[in-house]
Amino acid sequence: MAQVILYIDAATTIGIVIELRKLGWIQGVDFDFAYNQSQWDNMIGEIPKQTLFTFYNDSNASYFMLRWG
Repeated sequence: MAQVILYIDAATTIGIVIELRKLGWIQGVDFDFAYNQSQWDNMIGEIPKQTLFTFYNDSNASYFMLRWG
């Protein structure tokens, strides 16, 4: 299992997920994703928006990083 964090907005995240599905990858089997809005933390400051992609196959994660990373 490999995880990749991208600092992108929600629209870009959905576009990437649509492309992954067109490649035949199945959400929940090949990959998962979680989008987090930017937020303010009194201790840390602003936490930027980010999307966490999780891949259950290392070759899929490598392809993803080459394409979008």
